[in-house]
Amino acid sequence: MVDKLVIVESPAKANTIKKYLGTKSKVVASMGHIRDLPKSKLGVNIENNFEPEYINIRGKAALINSLKKDAKDAKKIYLATDPDREGEAIAWHLAYILGIDKDSICRVTFNEITKEAVKRGINNPRKIDLNLTDAQQARRVLDRIVGYKISPLLWKKVKRGLSAGRVQSVAVKLIVDREEEIEKFIPEEYWNITLVAEDPKSKSIFNAKLVGNDSKKIELHSKEDVDVVLNNLKNAKYIVTDVNKGERKRNPAPPFTTSTLQQDASRKLNFAIKKTMSVAQGLYEGVKLPEIGNTGLITYMRTDSTRISDEARQAAKEQIVKLYGENYYENRFYKTKGDAQDAHEAIRPSHIDITPDSIKSSLTPDQYKLYRLIYNRFLASQMASAIYDTCGVAIDANKYNFRATGQVLKFKGYLTLYVENEDKEEFENIPDLVSGQEVIKKDLESKQSFTEPPPRYTEASLVKTLEEKGIGRPSTYSPTISTIIERRYVERVQKQLIPTDLGRKVNKLLIENFGSVINEEFTVNMEEKFDEIAEGKEDWKKVIKEFYDPFAVVLDKVEKELEHVELEYEESDVPCEKCGRMMVIKYGRFGKFLACPGYPECRNAKPYIEVIDEPCPVCGGKVQIRKTKTRKNYYICENNQGVGKGCYYISWNKPKKGETFVPTNEEDLLMYEQDTNGKSKKAPKKTAKKTTKKVSKKKTTKKK
Repeated sequence: MVDKLVIVESPAKANTIKKYLGTKSKVVASMGHIRDLPKSKLGVNIENNFEPEYINIRGKAALINSLKKDAKDAKKIYLATDPDREGEAIAWHLAYILGIDKDSICRVTFNEITKEAVKRGINNPRKIDLNLTDAQQARRVLDRIVGYKISPLLWKKVKRGLSAGRVQSVAVKLIVDREEEIEKFIPEEYWNITLVAEDPKSKSIFNAKLVGNDSKKIELHSKEDVDVVLNNLKNAKYIVTDVNKGERKRNPAPPFTTSTLQQDASRKLNFAIKKTMSVAQGLYEGVKLPEIGNTGLITYMRTDSTRISDEARQAAKEQIVKLYGENYYENRFYKTKGDAQDAHEAIRPSHIDITPDSIKSSLTPDQYKLYRLIYNRFLASQMASAIYDTCGVAIDANKYNFRATGQVLKFKGYLTLYVENEDKEEFENIPDLVSGQEVIKKDLESKQSFTEPPPRYTEASLVKTLEEKGIGRPSTYSPTISTIIERRYVERVQKQLIPTDLGRKVNKLLIENFGSVINEEFTVNMEEKFDEIAEGKEDWKKVIKEFYDPFAVVLDKVEKELEHVELEYEESDVPCEKCGRMMVIKYGRFGKFLACPGYPECRNAKPYIEVIDEPCPVCGGKVQIRKTKTRKNYYICENNQGVGKGCYYISWNKPKKGETFVPTNEEDLLMYEQDTNGKSKKAPKKTAKKTTKKVSKKKTTKKK
């Protein structure tokens, strides 16, 4: 019998916690949820006040029996699942399975997996927070009702395999709305005039932009407008009318929340949102380090708080002073948004003394990149501001007003460690001018431009918008984006999220028929309701009933009145060899494929092979885009039939015009094996060397 049984979600987390609790404790993993709503039916008893019909998850019977056996052999059971609503719900389900009383003092949480945090959690157990579990149940039941009631309608009226969701459908709506805004956008012409000037004293050249006429803002919309200005400036003198020197501070960004981590990892590391959360989960649960063992490296990664503990603040101070000096430290507090759940700290390193470079060899490349990003952002958040010397110069010429601005970095502060996108702004170095002096015109440059439409959403900008609008929560962003891409409502093209024809049609259908549910206001209001349930201010079943009664009326009306929606498929240039029709591009479980539009009379189908515009740099043939089994793109000539057969062109990188391609046999073979086997293999030469060594040892042994 053990003194303590501690149940967590994952084996990695279990391995990290074990070393802190001693031999009289046992730490096991539940492998996530062990009970859930059934997949085969709604699983919510509408007539019985929306009671969920939970079942044990298929395939977990052996695990449940093992947990029950461990529970019988333990004097005390602690449920140490993640410190959020989902983790609270998992603990609640575990308590039900193991027969633990709901009033039992069995729940422990760790915001970070360190020795101090784990022992503090074990020494301060509490009851399961039923308000938090009710909030999770409310979200789960509401999303199940929306999904399982609307999705069958989509199957029936559009096509099988589609789905709708309270958050995912709003995300699709945002992307479709943006695309329509881009399509309707009409560019407007505008011009800028720039004075290239010289200071006669220092001979320094600088630029000043035309900003006004007789102190009024000027706008130039045609070449004719520009010609008028240039003509009026032909014999003008350029006189400095004002010089304004000052100092400007730029403050560091706060430590990461879930959404800001996802955004920065996307921008700086090119990580998909899903990848960011997966790598962060591994860093939180623990990484095996030499001489230390499994160690949690960051605090809990699902948070919308920027708060940091006093201990972490002190550790940051010591590290900054040690590395950079006292003048680089500044004790900073960041205000958390009003609607944020402030139960957790911001995302930060658990051990400030474990620097990214000191453990680089123990981390995967992705883990190192993300840990370095988190570490540097946190440390920078407690550093002094960057300081710039600024200079603004006003220049007048025949009543036209020009403006030059410049700044010079005087003190780097936090920029020593962490640079934001907006920190990369470039400013001119303005010469030391004085009011009343004349500068020499070297040139007047005019440039035509056109207004641009708003940019398409990327994963990062979509997450930012969802957060700003209060749609969803940190834990929902990643699965939401993954779902809308998997359902083919949206395509990711060079980071941009573009709605498909299917996405547009489904969005139109949902907005026209379920506009009361699929809209930003409803989604935000429900998030606020969930927060009130978590705080014990609302009854979750009452909230669901208030939603369901009007929803059921709309659902019944739509089911009776909605007509079938025909999907249009993109036509390819490939003829069907069986009936001669031009085949169309469809989406299946594994992506695009070609199908005959004559179905069901003609059932011909074949793989869809995407071809790029650039010809093969070796033989001039068509270059195809293919995927490995891990879904990574590579490029191969249509004439490459395998190693040593036909053209040898195959590369991870898209061919560029005019480039020459010199492959190695190792690379060729390595990529071909990835294509056929879906996994990397060691390069042939290295393998051969190792084999030779092993054989020679065996021969030597035999001779002896």
